Amino acid sequence: MATRTAADRREEARSAYDAFLRECPTSQLLARISDKWVGLIVSALAQADDRSMRYSDLGRKIPGVSQKMLTQTLRSLERDGLVTRTVTPTVPARVDYRLTELGSSLGGLLTSVKQWAENHFDEVNAHRESHDRETATLVDNA
Repeated sequence: MATRTAADRREEARSAYDAFLRECPTSQLLARISDKWVGLIVSALAQADDRSMRYSDLGRKIPGVSQKMLTQTLRSLERDGLVTRTVTPTVPARVDYRLTELGSSLGGLLTSVKQWAENHFDEVNAHRESHDRETATLVDNA
């Protein structure tokens, strides 16, 4: 029997990932990165052009995000290795966030999705309104 290296075993496990399977850990990761706040925070940090952003700057950049949600999301992104957090001991303490290399690779994708939503919202909204009118007409005629 041939001896397999640890790298061979990892590659074999990686090729077995299938996000369509509920039990697959990639399904959980996909759920995490498709979260609204994750997308907006990662996009905001990606647009910072390799600079860090302060917590308060992120809060202003993303209207509607609560302090609790911003904190929870940043903690989860740090845990996943997508964001680094740097605390500067000043009064008050300064906390900066920056995408890691891994986070930057995701940032480009999520920024593209954000831009797609901004560019196509009017078209999607027109389809929604048309669909709703047609559905209402069908219900009224039933």
